[in-house]
Amino acid sequence: MNIATVEPWVEAPLRRYVDDARARLALLLHTSGQVVAQAGFTRAIDVMTACALASAVHATSAELGRQVDGRPFRGLHHAGPQRQLYLAPAETARGAYICLTVFDDESSLGLVRMYFDELCKELMVAAPPLAPLREPALAVDFERDLNANLAAMFGRN
Repeated sequence: MNIATVEPWVEAPLRRYVDDARARLALLLHTSGQVVAQAGFTRAIDVMTACALASAVHATSAELGRQVDGRPFRGLHHAGPQRQLYLAPAETARGAYICLTVFDDESSLGLVRMYFDELCKELMVAAPPLAPLREPALAVDFERDLNANLAAMFGRN
């Protein structure tokens, strides 16, 4: 299956997950809806649409869970007539991600959940640590730094 990633450390765990869980499609995205990796999609518009919907569903279900049960709902499942969907969060050292998995009769929800747990563990191990945050720009340095960066971008000295 064709897998494309923005962050290379995600590729091996996602490939193993897709193969082991027998998924037809998979997306790993930031909670904001920005794609990190995709497997099985052939059109960019489908990836963008799925990311937007997955992010919205995740945010909505998390808030609904907080309202109803005091904590976010996790691991949403939808069984359609031919394909099923599993949407769940994955925590890593680099922050929270959302994984969307589409599967059919060649797999099962139990199999997808089992391999999703393994994916989460592998992502936790594979995730490089976050770079330290830079100091906030001070007002006195902001204009000087801005002008220097603009000059560098446009080739001015």
